[in-house]
Amino acid sequence: MMNGRGEEPVFEVAIVVPKRREKEGDKNRDCVEFLVQELKKAGLIVERVCGISDEFIELAAPQETLGRAATELQIKKLTYIGMELQFEWDQVTAFVRQPDGSLFSWFERFRCFHHLLYRIVNRAEADLTLKFDGKEIQLQINESLLKRFEDEGIVKQVFPLHDEKKRKQLLKNWALNWFDFTSQPVDEIYLYYGTKIATYFSFLGMYTRWLFFPAALGLALQLIDFGSMQLVVLPAFFIFIISWAVFFIQFWKRKNSTLLARWGINCSLSEYKALDTERSSSNRVHADHEKNFDANKPIEKKILQRDEWLGLLLRIRNNTIVALAIICLQLPFELAYAHLYEITESYILKLLLTAVYLLAIQYYTQIGGKMSVILIKYENNQGEESSAASLVYKVFGLYFMQSYIGLFYHALLHRNLTTLREVLIQRLIVSQVLENLIENAYPYLKYSYKKYKAVHKKKHEKGSSVGKTIRLATRVEKEYLKPSYTACIGKELEDGLFDDYLELALQFGMIMMFACAFPLVFCFAIVNNITEIRTDALKLLVMLQRPVPRTSATIGAWLNIFQFLIVTAICTNCVLLVCLYDQEGKWRIEPGLAAILIMEHVLLLIKFGFSHFVPEEPAWVKANRVRNVVQARDMYSKQLLRSISNLEMKRN
Repeated sequence: MMNGRGEEPVFEVAIVVPKRREKEGDKNRDCVEFLVQELKKAGLIVERVCGISDEFIELAAPQETLGRAATELQIKKLTYIGMELQFEWDQVTAFVRQPDGSLFSWFERFRCFHHLLYRIVNRAEADLTLKFDGKEIQLQINESLLKRFEDEGIVKQVFPLHDEKKRKQLLKNWALNWFDFTSQPVDEIYLYYGTKIATYFSFLGMYTRWLFFPAALGLALQLIDFGSMQLVVLPAFFIFIISWAVFFIQFWKRKNSTLLARWGINCSLSEYKALDTERSSSNRVHADHEKNFDANKPIEKKILQRDEWLGLLLRIRNNTIVALAIICLQLPFELAYAHLYEITESYILKLLLTAVYLLAIQYYTQIGGKMSVILIKYENNQGEESSAASLVYKVFGLYFMQSYIGLFYHALLHRNLTTLREVLIQRLIVSQVLENLIENAYPYLKYSYKKYKAVHKKKHEKGSSVGKTIRLATRVEKEYLKPSYTACIGKELEDGLFDDYLELALQFGMIMMFACAFPLVFCFAIVNNITEIRTDALKLLVMLQRPVPRTSATIGAWLNIFQFLIVTAICTNCVLLVCLYDQEGKWRIEPGLAAILIMEHVLLLIKFGFSHFVPEEPAWVKANRVRNVVQARDMYSKQLLRSISNLEMKRN
């Protein structure tokens, strides 16, 4: 992208092609040379870089080129009257710019790059014959050049590049800025990575800040001996925790609405959640039945109703399959491990048992995740967001059973709160520290291995100098060798944020569902989250390729999972209080137990009642949105009246 002030272009996308063993004499028939020529004809700025084993084509785009592509894509952008309209390059001054003054967001720019690259086709009147390393490739009329080269292995990868200037600035102000604890440059993250990653870090920062309140109270409960008042203090702490969680979720919704308004996404939070589903459903229906829909409305209604119920039945079927797999396969395995852990006395044997369990469960959950990906392909989901949400629910069910069934076993069946505290400390300290180490070490080890292979292969090529040091000298080749930001379950629907959200959700469940048994658990969560903010930032900026931007500006299905965990926490903590109160295990409905049952119902009322007391969006956001709608309606009314008047004048 160029800024129009004569500065050097910023290369944002790279194409990787293998080095040729022999060059074609006729450059017009050489695949790579022909590709470079076509890229230049498309208006892109091209720079070729030679690496150790591959060649890299770096691409930048002037603003006009991106603007023309955005016009062809009919991208909708926010205007200064508050309406989202299809972008027109000739009317560029009517559209709102990004906070840094640029015309397009990173997601919009990458989408334009993708369009410019894959719209290059064979426009000749006959098939075109090209060559690569002596191999002939027949390109048919109107066939996509880049798509064909990818199928033939000529193009190995197309990936986004880091902007070194902005990356170093984010490293300084974000990843390495440990003194600010939870403070983060969210707007800069949005400009560099897009809405989805910026929303995740905003949620993580707010969640960590809010944790300071229950952590301070939990620390006081751990240090102060309340004696006989303990049975009164713990229920009060429990009520505070549930109220805290409910208000946190509601205030996050307000924060999310503020972010949407700040980033120029002109709709409310609830509208945004339904937007992708409605557009995808409408587009699919119109694409399949375009001719019938304008002329026959009953047919359209029947098709929509059929698709709706078919999708619902398919989701019920697949959810039933996942539930049966959890009950029949995973539940017995988890209970067997929890029982063996309970009866084993040797600490070394417990460690060995845990190691075998972790290896087995990792394999099982990976299989479960892949099966979930296969199942949702047979669902009639309306859009990518709907498919991603369905995948999140299925995979979280597997991890929920894995993470909590052992804790329930120790807490509820054996009433062994000492073992429960040990397992909680193990999960929150040992496991999460190890996960952070693995999470950041694995990309580095993978990069080092790929680098070693490339250098080793170069050394053994014919003609290489003996003893000559070979190093990666180009930035683009170093980025190419870095791993991509993908989820453990695959990259079809979810990027690496799936793993990060899953880790947060499992932590939230642990600290909420067993708060009464171990109030100090909130302090451990704060330490972990502060570390998580910086390590995740370092991982994105240093260890991985720049992620492909995604559109989502909410936490999506994870919000429903957090709310489900709050309801579950009400039930589990009430049972824990019963265990603490009724230590003899008689389960008699005495005044104390009756009070706990009443408290459970009151907390459920608080959970669903408080949600309506705190509005999802601030008043100023709603007022701006309403004002924009009124302005747009008035403008359309005037234009419509003007058009009607002109039409009547022509008739007369």
